[in-house]
Amino acid sequence: MTGRTQRATAASPADERAAEELEAERRLAERQEESGRAGGRPDWSPLPRRAGLKPSASPLFSLRTPISGGARWTLAVLSFAIPFLAWVALSFSGAVDSTFLPSPAAVLKAGVDMAGTGELFDDLWATTQRVLEGFGLAVLVSVPLGVLMGAFTAGQAFFEPLIGLLRYLPASAFIPLLIIWLGLGEPSKIAILFIGTVFFNTLMTADVVRAVPGSLIDVSYTLGARRGEVLRKIVLPHSLPGMIDAIRVNAAAAWNFVVVAELINSSAGLGYRIVRAQRFLQTDKIFAVLVVIGIAGLVIDVLLRLLRTRVGKWAA
Repeated sequence: MTGRTQRATAASPADERAAEELEAERRLAERQEESGRAGGRPDWSPLPRRAGLKPSASPLFSLRTPISGGARWTLAVLSFAIPFLAWVALSFSGAVDSTFLPSPAAVLKAGVDMAGTGELFDDLWATTQRVLEGFGLAVLVSVPLGVLMGAFTAGQAFFEPLIGLLRYLPASAFIPLLIIWLGLGEPSKIAILFIGTVFFNTLMTADVVRAVPGSLIDVSYTLGARRGEVLRKIVLPHSLPGMIDAIRVNAAAAWNFVVVAELINSSAGLGYRIVRAQRFLQTDKIFAVLVVIGIAGLVIDVLLRLLRTRVGKWAA
């Protein structure tokens, strides 16, 4: 028993030396690995640690942080109030001549006078009718074409090069040709609205359709759905909110183009009324018509937003 104890005691220093050598080799390997990660420069000091970003005290200045309903309404009111107060200050201070910047009271009076004679409502209806016809025709063409381009690679390869080229051509450049082809009547005005919006709405619709997750399509095929069923029950419902957003954006472009369209031998319309007021330096009427155009566009935008919310509650 004593001999075994002596042998164990004698072997203990050797085990300690072996353990020390293993530890030294391990440390050397760690240093070499760190040197390799540092690009062969073992003398480089490690990068300093940076303090974490402190969260903002107010959600108004935080990225994608929800804000309260009251704050949202306050900001919405301020977005109108600040420009309006600046307009009031400039007009009443006399810094700008009233011929170039009429006061809000003068604009309101001009709008009431035009409404009293009935010409404002006649012009509004004439312009709205042109927008509905021209942009409505553009939607009827662009949505099916965009679905074809977004859902089928062959459709994208065939149509996108031509549409990508045509969208850079300004609609106003077609006015001389449209007068020659369609005359001075309503068809040429509708055609300008159509040309100005159809190509952009087609490409935006195609992008929305292409954004449908491929996993949804694969699962549908796995469950036995056919191509037409996948298109009707997966692709179109998933893309519908985005299509409405595209229509909402391009509806604003349609209202911009309608002023250009009404330069062609018009006898009614908000664009016509602006040009007529410009001839006599009636800037108060011009401002009144611009306010009416803005209100009409805002109403259409709100209606399309409500439609999107109703048909796509699941969409983010």
